[in-house]
Amino acid sequence: MKKIVILGSSGSIGTKALDIIYNMKDDICIKGLAVDSNIEILKLQIKKFKPSVVSVSNSVESHNLKKWCIFNDIEVSIYSGPSGLERLVEMPDVDMVLVAIVGAVGLKSVIAAIKSKKNIAIANKETLVMAGSYIMRLAAENGISILPIDSEHSAIFQCCISEKKSQIKKIVLTASGGPFYKYYKKNFSQITIREALNHPTWKMGKKITIDSATLMNKGLEAIEASVLFGVPIEKVEIIMHPQSILHSMVEYVDGSVIAQLSNPDMRLPIQYALTYPERLPSSVKPLNLNEVGKLEFFKPDFNKFPCLKLSYYAAKKGFTMPSAMNAANEVAVEAFLNEEIKFTDIAEIVEKTMYAHTISKSLSLDSFIEADFWARHYARKLID
Repeated sequence: MKKIVILGSSGSIGTKALDIIYNMKDDICIKGLAVDSNIEILKLQIKKFKPSVVSVSNSVESHNLKKWCIFNDIEVSIYSGPSGLERLVEMPDVDMVLVAIVGAVGLKSVIAAIKSKKNIAIANKETLVMAGSYIMRLAAENGISILPIDSEHSAIFQCCISEKKSQIKKIVLTASGGPFYKYYKKNFSQITIREALNHPTWKMGKKITIDSATLMNKGLEAIEASVLFGVPIEKVEIIMHPQSILHSMVEYVDGSVIAQLSNPDMRLPIQYALTYPERLPSSVKPLNLNEVGKLEFFKPDFNKFPCLKLSYYAAKKGFTMPSAMNAANEVAVEAFLNEEIKFTDIAEIVEKTMYAHTISKSLSLDSFIEADFWARHYARKLID
């Protein structure tokens, strides 16, 4: 039986993973769960999955949860804060850590899990954007696998399993385009939070939904693909595909193109990561191309969506530039959601932060963390 810890169990990915695991009780069990602040959902999950350890964001939440557990006669160890995440993933009887927390906060827990020789199922692209070279080197040194959960990277992974990396000509990432790919650019400054959170295909958390609206999410995914599959960013192409049926494809040197298609349902890539290398039956609706009718593809507009251009620039510069870009974007997105800035200000803040950043060519973890800290401070000053 595979024993799993989920970081971010109350979010979209975490809850879907738990739904899958509930129907695979004979194959997978939950050893630990972590949430930020959604304690009520965590309480339900504790009752249903009976983890031995949980982690919450702070000591106040931890204290309140302990009282609830005592009142309900539930035995579970409770940790808190960043160190709680690390203690959770370091448990000796865990096979896999599913990382579904959003943002740079996932970095240290991913590193702790790798050093503890746990395989990683990752839905936290920011960790690989921030410190991809360090993470992949550490994974190789510890002999562990990093299995992608994003639908696009899962698709690429499946297209590459039996092929040699040297035979890849290019990777093609598909993008739904978010809610605004047909908008006129002149109207972008008037986009509201409600409009930006109304994704036409996927139901996700607020941060990733805004990233999908600016297409920063696709830029982050391009960097992630470059890191995960060991290809230069020049070999990663983005193509708009509003139906979200073809999840990504790989072109090989002989001209063959291998793609993965399915209905847009995150349960499929999550289950594949959890059960790899096995494929098990799922509850996902089978794809019927007769019902789909047509598949459309368009070139992305890098001028309309400057975050795409910034992502490729960051990847080409390398070293600490992706870390700075990611940090500035996290600050800008939060400011937009707090109604401090306009939609178009997100890309402007990221761009100004990147151009002010002095790249460190050290590949140490400290250099990536320092770049992240500096960029957050600089971006915040631009907003204030």
